[in-house]
Amino acid sequence: MRASLALLFFCPTLALAQAPLSAIDWLNDPAPEPLISPGALPMEPPVTDTAVIPEIDTAPLDDVRAGAVGLLPPQMTGLPASLWQYSRSQDLVDLVAAQKVSALPAMQTLLYTLLLAEADAPLPGTTENSFLQARLDALLELGAVEPVQALLDRAGTDTAPLFARWFDATLLTGDEDKACARLVQAPHLAPSYAAQVFCTARTGDWSTAALTFDTARALGILSTQEEVLLLHFLDPELVEGEPLPHPPVRPSPLIFRLREAIGEPMPTAPLPRAFSVSDLRGNAGWKAQIAAAERLAQTGALAENRLLGIYSERLPAASGGIWDRVDALQRFDIALRARDPGMVAETLPKAVTAMKVARLEVPFAKLYADPLLQLPLTGEAAQTAYRVALLSPQYEAAAQRYSDAFADMRFLTALAQGNPQNATASNETERAIAEGFAATGMPEIFRADIAAGRLGEIILRAMLRYERAARGELYELPTALATFRAMGLEDAARRAALHFLLLERRL
Repeated sequence: MRASLALLFFCPTLALAQAPLSAIDWLNDPAPEPLISPGALPMEPPVTDTAVIPEIDTAPLDDVRAGAVGLLPPQMTGLPASLWQYSRSQDLVDLVAAQKVSALPAMQTLLYTLLLAEADAPLPGTTENSFLQARLDALLELGAVEPVQALLDRAGTDTAPLFARWFDATLLTGDEDKACARLVQAPHLAPSYAAQVFCTARTGDWSTAALTFDTARALGILSTQEEVLLLHFLDPELVEGEPLPHPPVRPSPLIFRLREAIGEPMPTAPLPRAFSVSDLRGNAGWKAQIAAAERLAQTGALAENRLLGIYSERLPAASGGIWDRVDALQRFDIALRARDPGMVAETLPKAVTAMKVARLEVPFAKLYADPLLQLPLTGEAAQTAYRVALLSPQYEAAAQRYSDAFADMRFLTALAQGNPQNATASNETERAIAEGFAATGMPEIFRADIAAGRLGEIILRAMLRYERAARGELYELPTALATFRAMGLEDAARRAALHFLLLERRL
């Protein structure tokens, strides 16, 4: 992944000559059409009609550059550079913080695109780089630690808040030596005295680390956890046999790594999702790696191919729980690679059920939809394969193949082709979806925002309406879908509606 990013950043001509690259693999899907045509954006009047001196918002140049940083340029996302330009930073910070998409794959994809998009900075807020910090925090919450590092590599880490996030990310990915080298050169960026002691020791200057530790302990700056763990880290012989404090419920990445360094690692399952990244560094057992990979794949923070690689690493040596899931997927994968329709029909139902239990239906669909569509399946196996394909980027191709095959799936077929309003809706949810697709133009509630050019803000607000619909407020669904379509996000609208029907996620 990092190699792909480096190639894209430093060889732009190559990026234009081949299929788009992305920070996260599922963003390799073709870019949609631009959201708003240039003529629809608000234009600055050529002259003023008063003699009053206007108020002008200002921000340091470095702040503006950092706020505009992204991993995906406009030609890859289809999003205009003015995505955030006309919104206030604090409004965007609040909207990003409000997004709860861990169980909504279609919204995850859209949110990642927004968070990683390269676009002009919003109107400055009271806190420097506040919107960039909100984007980084949202990525960390989803477990997308590597994109956080990549964004900060581009934005720079010359301020304490940005360095603190970079430091935390490197502790989780195992790249802390890079952050520690930077901290030793610029100690004013240290997020804490504990970080300064840790990094000084990591760079080999143990005497200075010990002196800094003694000073911080004498001044009462360190917490009990930091003091005890750093003492074990710096001089394990001195405290051999002494008990460690009980692990905190929500440790910092530094506490987490210190416990690991002294041989008392913490399980990542009860911790925030970003901590699961540390289990993929090769120092955890296979079961822990599988659990971490599943947890990250649920939010799109781990590419489905990497998930499959971990699932396929070896044969399960036990049964029950996670091992039954691994066995079901491996048997199906073998059958599909053999292109044996009979074996696929036999193994597909168990694999689909296993992925549903783990909430990994969409990664599974991305992995297997295309080869499933190429097999001559019939009966229930064909119907199951069709439902899998409708959760994948190949949903429209699947609808074309099975357009007349399943009478009870006609609404889904029409939806995948973009015209559910022409099909018969059989329940309240289908009627809400049809209403959203039948709408023309931007919903009234967002017309003032579109006139003001607050494009990204509109998308984030529509995403919140979709989430509320998933929580049971179904009346919000038509507005959300109509807004996505009015913004040119047709693919997002169709996926969101298909997922709403097929995944049955009720939050």
